[in-house]
Amino acid sequence: MPRMSVKFTGMHIYVQFVDDLAGRTLAAVGTRDKGAAGTMRGANVANAMVTGRRAAEAARSRGIETVVFDRGSARYHGKVKALADAAREGGLKF
Repeated sequence: MPRMSVKFTGMHIYVQFVDDLAGRTLAAVGTRDKGAAGTMRGANVANAMVTGRRAAEAARSRGIETVVFDRGSARYHGKVKALADAAREGGLKF
């Protein structure tokens, strides 16, 4: 089962879908992507929701339905929760 790895910096949000057994990234989205360029500034709740929806679309386009949510050391509230909820609404199962 792929891992959905989430990373937040002060200005950006990054999401990767990683196959740990094969050691490769299956899909990735973030606030610095060409699809999000110029429209999303800052790692806030609103941008986390948009990134979560975009992550779900990217995963589903690669045939990924179920993932393990890896939030690192981030607490599950605020923007982390918003991103996870948006990804679930987009069709991903954790």
